[in-house]
Amino acid sequence: MEPLLILGLLLVLLAIGLPVAWSFAGAVAALVWVYDANLNTLMLQGFRSLNSVILLALPLFILAGYLMQSGGIAARLVGFVEMAVGRRRGGMGNAMVCAAGVFGAISGTATASVAAIGTLMIDPMAEKGYPRGYSAALLGISSLLGILIPPSITMILFAVATQQSVAACFAASIVPGILLMIGLMIFNRSQIGRRITELGTDAATTSAQRWRVTVRALPAFSLPLIIIGGIYGGVFTPTEAAAFAVLASVLIGALVYRDMSFRRMRDSTIAAAETTGSIVIILLFSFIIGRILVSERIPQDLAQIVSTLVTNPICIMLLVNVFLVFAGALIDDVSVTVVIAPLLLPLMQMADVNTVHFAAIVATSVVIGANSPPMAPVLFMACRIGRASAHQAVGPALRMMLFVALPVMLLTTFVPSVSLMLPRWLGLM
Repeated sequence: MEPLLILGLLLVLLAIGLPVAWSFAGAVAALVWVYDANLNTLMLQGFRSLNSVILLALPLFILAGYLMQSGGIAARLVGFVEMAVGRRRGGMGNAMVCAAGVFGAISGTATASVAAIGTLMIDPMAEKGYPRGYSAALLGISSLLGILIPPSITMILFAVATQQSVAACFAASIVPGILLMIGLMIFNRSQIGRRITELGTDAATTSAQRWRVTVRALPAFSLPLIIIGGIYGGVFTPTEAAAFAVLASVLIGALVYRDMSFRRMRDSTIAAAETTGSIVIILLFSFIIGRILVSERIPQDLAQIVSTLVTNPICIMLLVNVFLVFAGALIDDVSVTVVIAPLLLPLMQMADVNTVHFAAIVATSVVIGANSPPMAPVLFMACRIGRASAHQAVGPALRMMLFVALPVMLLTTFVPSVSLMLPRWLGLM
C-alpha cells in the first residue's frame, strides 16, 4: 500500500506543477521516511549508478541533437525529404513524418525532433492547407520516432536501468519504429480530400534543383548511416558513436554548411547542459527510488499480487500496456523508463516476456502516453511550436493513436518477432 501512496504523491507533485526532478526528490523523501532508509548510503549508491560509461552517451547525443539543429543539418534533411515525397498526395505531411524519423535517427530524443522539425515545417504546411492543430498532432506523434529509431536516449536509459545490452535494445525498436512511420504516412494520405485540402507544394521540380538539394543533404544523411552502421558493425560503442556524432555535427555545420557559428555552438552547448542536468537529477533520484523498492521487494510483491488476480499472460501484458500508457500520459518518457519499467519488469518476466522485447513495448507505449491528455507533454510542446491550441490538436492526435500507434503497440506486444527478429539476426541475444 505504501508504494502506491508514494506513487500517488509523485503524480500529485507533478500535477501541481512542481519540476519533475524535485517531484522525484519528494518521492525519495517519502520513501526514506516510510522505510527508515539510510539516505547517505542511498546517495552513494545512486552516484555509483550514474558513474557509467554507457551514460556518457546521454549528454553527447543530446548535444549532437542541438548542434544539428543550429548547424543547418536539420534544415538540409527536411529539404531533401520534402523534395523526395513532397509532391505526392499528402506529401507535406509525409515529409514531416520522414524528416522526424531521419532526424530522430540522429538526435535520439522526441523534444529535439519537435523543436527542429516543427519550426521548419508547420508554417509551410499551414500555407499548403494543413490545419495547425492537425500538423501539431502529426508532429507530436511522429517526433516519438526519435525514441524508436536508434540511437535512442530512452533505450539507453532502459538498458542501464535493466542491465541489458544497449545495442540489443536499439535493434528491438527499429521495426516498430518503421511500422509507426509507415502507418502515419498512410493515415496522413487518407486524410487528404476528407479533412484536409492540400494545395500542392513548391518542392524542387527541375533536375538541377533536385540534384542541388540531394548533394547538399548528403553530408547530413551520412551521419545516421555512419552512427548506426558503426554501432552494429562493431566499429565503435554507442558512447563512441555519440562522441563521433558531436564532432561530425560541428564539422559539417561549420565547414560544409557554414551555418555553425561560435555563438550558436555556445548556445547549443548551454541548452544541452541544461537538458542533461535535469535528466541526470531525475536519474539520480530514480535510481534511489529503485534501490529502495528492490530492497523492500516491492516489484516482486506487486508481481505476486497481480498473479493472484490475473493468471492469463495475455491479460498481464494488456494490463502492463494500459499502465505504461497511463504513466506516460502523466510523466515524461525518462521517468517512465527508469522508474515504471523496472517496477513492471517482474510482471513481464512472469508472462515469459524477454527483457529486450519489453524495451520495445515500453517505447511503443510511451508514443501513446506522451501524446495523451491530461499531461500530453510532447503533444503540448508541438502545439506551442506550431502555435496551435490544444483542443484543435487533441482530436487528430487521438485518431492517429487509435488507428496507428495503438495497433503498432499491440503488434509489438503480442508478436515478439516484431522486436526480437533484428536483435537475433544481428547476434545481440
